[in-house]
Amino acid sequence: MATTESDPINHSKIGAKSRMTAASRREQLIGIARKLFAEKGYEAVSVEEIALSAGVTKPVIYEHFGGKDGVYAVIVDRELNRLINLVSAAFDGGGARKVVQHAAEAFFQYIEESEDGFRILVRDAPRTIDESRFAGLIRDFAAQAETLLAVELTKNGFDKGTAPLYAHALVGMVSLTGQWWLDAPKRPKRELVVAHLVNLAWNGLRNLEPKPKY
Repeated sequence: MATTESDPINHSKIGAKSRMTAASRREQLIGIARKLFAEKGYEAVSVEEIALSAGVTKPVIYEHFGGKDGVYAVIVDRELNRLINLVSAAFDGGGARKVVQHAAEAFFQYIEESEDGFRILVRDAPRTIDESRFAGLIRDFAAQAETLLAVELTKNGFDKGTAPLYAHALVGMVSLTGQWWLDAPKRPKRELVVAHLVNLAWNGLRNLEPKPKY
């Protein structure tokens, strides 16, 4: 049936996909892959699935990222940088208690605002690498906490040589609680979880015995 002036062709919609800029296409692919990796894990997602979900062919994925490893690396880097920026600010100043509180607040803020990203970070790393980047990041946070704790322990007459142990215990406590909180059946408020973590960490540290029996 012929078109008339009252029934115009919508040229703005014709070939819309083909007019997507390279930057827009790249962001679209990252968003789709991010969702798939969060839901299924790295190993269960294929290049074909990413392409199909995006409505493109496999060569488009290879053109932008070189393959599944490439898009995964971009996503992980973005998530790690966001988490690092949030948590690292907590180590810029203040006493030990404030650092513990602010670091925990930042960590849980990241989880709440980026659930898919956190799911990707805590899943098993691809078989092609030895460990997840998240595990390395947790060690980096522990190293920062270690320096702070060494000062606090020395100030209070404790052996600063125990700082690495306590630093890893604290960071591990926050990290594991975050993983539990992500999928808790009745997820408590972020602020409440942080308050309990700080309560346990600070009051526990405050009442430590210099030489615990074992």
